[in-house]
Parts: sequence; C-alpha cells; structure tokens
Amino acid sequence: MELDEKIYLYLLFILPIVVLLFLFNLYWKRKKQREFGDLDLIKKLSPESSVFKPVLKLVVLLLAITGLILGLVNPKIGTKMETVKREGIDIVFAMDVSKSMLAEDVAPNRLDKSKQIVSQIINQLGTDRIGIVAYAGSSFPVLPITTDYSVAKMFLQSMNTDMVSSVGTSLDEAIRLSATYFDDKKTSKLLILVSDGEDHSEGAEAAAEEANKMGIKIITIGVGTEKGGTIPLKRNGVVEGFKRDNNNEVVITKLNQESLKAIAKATKGGYVNGANTKEVLEYIKNALNNIEKTEFEATQMADFKSQFQWFLGIAFFLLLLDVFLLERKTKWVNKLNLFNDKE
Repeated sequence: MELDEKIYLYLLFILPIVVLLFLFNLYWKRKKQREFGDLDLIKKLSPESSVFKPVLKLVVLLLAITGLILGLVNPKIGTKMETVKREGIDIVFAMDVSKSMLAEDVAPNRLDKSKQIVSQIINQLGTDRIGIVAYAGSSFPVLPITTDYSVAKMFLQSMNTDMVSSVGTSLDEAIRLSATYFDDKKTSKLLILVSDGEDHSEGAEAAAEEANKMGIKIITIGVGTEKGGTIPLKRNGVVEGFKRDNNNEVVITKLNQESLKAIAKATKGGYVNGANTKEVLEYIKNALNNIEKTEFEATQMADFKSQFQWFLGIAFFLLLLDVFLLERKTKWVNKLNLFNDKE
C-alpha cells in the first residue's frame, strides 16, 4: 500500500480533541443539571433521553472524520507484480567520473553536462532496458539492467567523482565491465560511453574489439573542449585552487576525440560531440532507429489504484447517519430493556 499525501495524517490529532470536547460538554451538562435540581428528578422529567445515543453519535462522528482524513491521504493499493512483453534493446551508459570531468570548459562542468545528456537520452527512450556503469582508474557497477527509468535517473544524479577511488581514466575497464551487463544473447546491445577521452591506460581499442565480437555496438560521446580547461579544487562550493601535476604545474585537461572515435569505429558504432545536447539526442535517436529491436519479458509493479473514494463514501454515509441519530431512546431498543431500566 502507498499513501499519496501523508501530511494529512497529522489531521488525526483532531480525534482526541473531539473526544476531549465531548467529555467537557458532558461534564458541563451534568454540572448545570446539578445546579438546576436533583439528577433523579431530571431523569424522570426526561424519560426519553438516552445515555447511550450521545456516545454512539460520538463514535460515528470520529469514524466519519477518520474516513475524511484517509480520503485526503488517498491510500493506493497495487502490489501485484506482473510480467509484460516489451520490444527494445539493452543499453548501458558508461559514465566517466574521473577528476578531469570537473573541468568547467563546458557549463556547468563536464560531469554535470554528461548527466544532462544521459538524462535527456533516457527521457526519449520507450521500452528499452538500461544500466549504468561509473569508471575512472577502475570501473564500478552503479545500476544493473532495468526498465525503471525513474530509478536510473535517481542513480545518475547521485554520481560524483568520489565514487571511484582509483585515479586516472581506464576506458578498457569501463568497456569490459559494461559487457558483463548484457545478460540476454538475443537482445541487441548498445554501449553509450560518455567521456572526455583522456585515457591513462592501454588497450581501449582491444577491449572495444572484444565487445564487437560479443555483438555490442559502442557510441561514444565526447564532453569537453579541445582547448581544454583546469580542474578546480573546491570546498563547500568555493574554489581553493587547481589540480597540479608532479612538477607543480596546473593541469590542463583536453577533450581527446581521436581515442573516442577509435573505440566507436572498432564496433562499427559512432562518435558525437556532446557540446550541443540537441544534436546528441538527434544522433542517438537515429542510431536507435537503425538498431533491430528484440522482444523481451519484463517484470514490473502494477499501477497503484487510488482508494480515496471508498473512505469518502463511508465518511459521508456516517455524517448522514449522524444527522438522523437523535439523542432520544429508540423505542424498539427501549422495549428490549437491555440495561434493566424498567422495574
């Protein structure tokens, strides 16, 4: 069960307030009756007055208020898992999270630009399965293959340069880990590798050729500029300096398009510069249209269905019932003499 508007649950504090008001009113009535005269005499003067009915009216009112509040909260029920058939491809996004991705030669910086691009690509997908890998000097599995795009975007936004401890950039590691994500041999496979192309390891092209033998096509997206930029070192959002090399020189990191193009070429894929997000989306869209879609089964949660109408219906019925509940004794109940009132 899921609650849509949990904040309305605070209204349940009204219930004890209503009970206190009822008890205070009861106390006030008894006090005034004592001031007026003898309670036994008053009881004889009003024989039709019921002790039980006011309590019943209170219970009905409390249940009605509870129903109204639960209607506002809008409980949803839909925990049924169902298997649906979909048609699409398997896509893995390999995201470069090395320190060079903090360079601000593209706004706001290379990493945030990469997140924007991938998020927009996910938005235009239909029924494809997606996974996410992070890499720097080594690779880290972020999200396995899934059809849940909202979860994927949540994991995507949480990615940062501290999630992979080893420094540098190892494109071959990223390709090899991404290849393990594709668990269905029949499904078309696409690896979208987002990076500035700086590779501090060897064998990226060899890894791409291995991926090609597995039927994986690679599209690379270059983020950054060939002019390059510095890598700011920040604390609490304030720049304290810039990354320096062993010679204490400020590091200038540049976009290496050639390495990204070579990786894509090894799998008969393609390369696109990430400077213009609209152009990237068009390129990816055309590429996806040219890849054969495969039918697969996906397990998903059935849609939650709102249940507020039941609670509101019961609440309004109880309020209507409360109107017709008079504080006088009910004749047929009185005849039963359940409380031995008659002597």
